[in-house]
Amino acid sequence: MNSRRIRDIADIRKLGHIEFRTTDLERARDFYVNLIGLHETERDDNRIYLRCTEDKQHHTFILRKAESAGVGHIGFVVARDDQLDNMKARFDELALPTRWTDNDMKGQGRTLRVQDPFGFLIDYYADIRSVPWLVQQYHLHRGVSPTRVDHVNVLTPDAQAGYDWYTQELGFGCAELTESDPPEKRIWASWLFRKSTVHDIAVMTGAGPAAHHVGFSLGDPLSIIRACDLLAGAGYAGNIERGPARHGISNALFVYVRDPDGNRFELYTGDYLTGNTSAQPIRWNLNNPVRQTLWGAPPPRRWFEESMAVETFDGASTKETRPALMQSIPSYVAD
Repeated sequence: MNSRRIRDIADIRKLGHIEFRTTDLERARDFYVNLIGLHETERDDNRIYLRCTEDKQHHTFILRKAESAGVGHIGFVVARDDQLDNMKARFDELALPTRWTDNDMKGQGRTLRVQDPFGFLIDYYADIRSVPWLVQQYHLHRGVSPTRVDHVNVLTPDAQAGYDWYTQELGFGCAELTESDPPEKRIWASWLFRKSTVHDIAVMTGAGPAAHHVGFSLGDPLSIIRACDLLAGAGYAGNIERGPARHGISNALFVYVRDPDGNRFELYTGDYLTGNTSAQPIRWNLNNPVRQTLWGAPPPRRWFEESMAVETFDGASTKETRPALMQSIPSYVAD
């Protein structure tokens, strides 16, 4: 889509972690550890560091005590520590706000925080403490035992610019995208990856900066049904927002859930391997409803209208936004 040279300023390996803001740290811990099945690595007065069963790193999901819900920041892992200096130089050249946050996060080495061109706080780091692998520690598995934090989905008014930033500046591949009809032929959403699955981050058109959801990968399709049973049994049936169903884009089985703070996450399984960041993406027309739902009930209106606030560089939180994804709510949504 863009003919300029790909800079690829660092070897970004994968999505590293997501930080959720929570107004009640103990309630959030009970929900994510005892019901969903994440594992606590460490905690302090303000943060609880969690990981999934496949993780060998100190944390991939963080709960942080805050006055309001939303996303604090997003973290990506780079291959080597010296690449952080290359990134700092490039971000300074682009006049993006940056700072080193080495002592901010437990278990994490030198970290470069940037407010990217779209207003999101992104941490880049190479070093993170190793922890025991829990895949075969079956006696420790609870809930639906998410295997990894798979992706984050964010909203910005110019998703074409988001696609350009990640593919041209940061060297991400694009597995799939949606685009409008000619003559505009504009990208409205893209599924972008560095690890060998469909996406580490998806960039959607909407009022932003805002976050739509975080995706946890599960080990098998039956885990989606088990998650719904567990949520209902624990009194959270009303927190099941959309699904179970299967996406057209990614081919994954899914269910979307709101946590006790209202933060949205997706439980997700059955996508496919990618691996080649230079491969051509699968293209979907913006008006094709199959891209969202191959089968299953249509999305509810609030799935389009509601998103999560994100934190600003000075530590404030943006207001919760209510974007209409893809500019207008399609006629096939459920009320």
